[in-house]
Formats: sequence, C-alpha cells, structure tokens
Amino acid sequence: MLSVSDAEVIILNLVQPLDHQRDTEVVDLLTADSRILATPVTSPLDFPHWDNSAMDGYAVRYEDVQHSSAEQPAILEIIEEIPAGYQPKSTIQPGQAARIFTGAVIPAGADTVVMQEKTRREENRVFILAAPKPQGFVRHKGSFYQAGTQLLPAGIKLNASEIAVLAAAQCPQLSVYRRPRVAILSTGDELATIDQPLQPGQIVDSNQYAIAALVRESGAEPLILGIVKDDPVALEKVISHAVAIADIVISSGGVSVGDYDYVDKILESLGAKIHIRAVEMRPGKPLTVATFPSPQSPVPSPQSPLYFGLPGNPAAVLVTFWRFVLPAIKKLSGITEGWESVFLKVRSHDELRSDGKRETYLWGKLHLINGVYEFHKAGGSNSSGNLINLAQTNALAVLPMGTTLISPPEEVQVLQLG
Repeated sequence: MLSVSDAEVIILNLVQPLDHQRDTEVVDLLTADSRILATPVTSPLDFPHWDNSAMDGYAVRYEDVQHSSAEQPAILEIIEEIPAGYQPKSTIQPGQAARIFTGAVIPAGADTVVMQEKTRREENRVFILAAPKPQGFVRHKGSFYQAGTQLLPAGIKLNASEIAVLAAAQCPQLSVYRRPRVAILSTGDELATIDQPLQPGQIVDSNQYAIAALVRESGAEPLILGIVKDDPVALEKVISHAVAIADIVISSGGVSVGDYDYVDKILESLGAKIHIRAVEMRPGKPLTVATFPSPQSPVPSPQSPLYFGLPGNPAAVLVTFWRFVLPAIKKLSGITEGWESVFLKVRSHDELRSDGKRETYLWGKLHLINGVYEFHKAGGSNSSGNLINLAQTNALAVLPMGTTLISPPEEVQVLQLG
C-alpha cells in the first residue's frame, strides 16, 4: 500500500499536458474566460499608447515651473484644454500651459503635469504654487508594455484580469487548449438513478453528479456514462468505450476486494497497467490508478488515457477526487504551474482525532477569525458513507499517519478546496 505522497508523485508523473499544436482551438475573447491559453500573446500596441496624464491638472514645461512656490508662483498662459480622447493642436512654448485631464495626451513641448490642487487659475492664466517633480504625473508611451514583446505566456488560466488585458490589446480571438474529456461511470447493483423509486437496499447514485460537478469546476468536459451493474461483460464494454473517448476515465465503486469488485480484473484484461491499488489514507484507501496502451481513439489524445477507480462511498469519492484527480486534470489541461494541491497551516477550532494508522482527512470549513484562519470540523460523523455533512465544505484537515489528536488551538494542515 502506497503513502499519499508517493501516490501523488506517481499520478502526476503519469500525466502529460495536452499538446500545444494538436489539442487547441480558437475561441472569441468573450467566451475565453477560464480557458487555458495555448500560445503566447503579443500585441502591436504600446501601453500606454502615447504619453498621457496621470492626473487632472496642467501640462507644462518643467523648466518654466521648477522654482515655483506659493510665495513666488510661476504664471503661465493657458492656450488649450485637452480632455481624454482629444488630439492636442498646440505646442507648448515657454511661458505656456495646457489644461489637461486624466488619460489625455500630453501636448508637444510639455514634459510635466502639475496637479490642479497645486495651482490657482485666473481666467486664461494659471499660477503654479509648488514646484513639481520633473516629468511628474506623465505616463510615458510603452512604459507598461512595449509592442511586439510577450504580453501573456502560454499555459495560464484566463481570468477577468487577463481578459481585460487582451481586450485592451485588441485580441479578439485566442488559441486555447481544448477542455480535457473526462468519462464518468458508477458501478454497483445497489445504485438507482435520481428519478427512480428506491427499492429495499438501494441507494441513489450521487457520485456521478458530484464528480461531474467537480470536473466542470476544473474546466474539463464531463462525459457521463451512467450506472453499470456488477456484470463483468457490461462493465468491460463500458470501460472500453470510456477509454476510447476520454483523456481521463473515472469510475466509482468496484475497486475494493469484494466478490463483486471487478474493476481491477477488467482493467488488466484490457491491457491496462495498474500503478496504484491502495493508498494509506482515510477515507479513500481503495484507489486504482491505471494507464492503457496507445489509445485507439477517434479523437486525438496526447497520451494513453488515465484511469481512476475511486471508492464507492460518497465522502471517499470527493476526498480522493480533491486529493488526486483534480491536480491531474489541471496538469493535463495545459496549466504550466499552480496545478498542485494547496495546503495551508491554520488554527484548529475543534478537537481532531484519528487512529493514526493512516493519513486521515476530516472535512469542514475555514473561517476567518480576527484575521486568522480557523478550521471548523463538520458536525456529525466524518464517516466515508456520510454525504450529508459534506455540504458547504471548503477544506480538508490532514492528520498525518501516527497523529492521533490535534487539540485547539493547535495548528493543522488543511487542503484548501475550490
């Protein structure tokens, strides 16, 4: 049985990112949010596009005002008013100034802006009441970005700030990585659909809904294949289909050592190489990770599909997804950094217990208390079969193997979710 850290290393080493030439598509900027940029972006525009004012005030020649003071102000003739979006018509000569507003183009001849609070105006004259700094409040052309250089690198997620930059750079279309395809299936005779009346011994298959939601949140495309009964023939057929259409396949259930747990045997019969069969963690001990030979897929794929056989219990499904599957999807998606799990050291609000035999994950919520994050364990049982108290979870407290108790206000390491 592998440690959690060893399992993580194996999984992430198995993942190869999507190909930047083969696995891309062109999208409009308005639909590019949350996508992964596939090629670096440059712009033909300088930022700022021209010298402009960072303040409402007066555009002047520094040599005219460098000795100004309230007692001996420089007195300049106002020859023009320059609002934003207006092309100046005049050149500032000695003894002259232009009224200027934030973002407006600096007129020829001027090299400094005096903020209006340091001036007094009388008709077409302005009194400069304090000496400004040379080139003060002037934003120079190309000082933020120079045309033709790299504006954004490949491999980043496009959030609102990046979208704003791309819009300003007049980039209407972008090359982004396609969304990874993740096939999802649930196994078990006891499973019922969400709209099916429950018979004695049956449970609703919540796992496919949870996994599909997590896959969408990760930016990937879920391919839902539904419930497969504990029938080796039917299961082999569905898994074969899943491997042919997806980059990652996720099944829940059927990976333990019971009489009806067929997944590992079917994977082997299909030629898969099983890299992980169990992990020293609670919940989530029964975890299968496998790869297949070269894909026989009608859709191009950069690698053989990666198979995750997750446990059947709902909490174990979520914990193992957050811990192992989510970083794998992120790395596959083309993100160059930031796909690793994020852990924080925070104060524990509650007493946290484990038997110490395996690395233990307890779910709950992070709260910001007087500027310090605290972990609050979910009420009720942290049983792998208890789905109810997982609602509103945003963190998992991690108790290392050998740790049986963390007492408040001791620190605990937590896996941040979302």
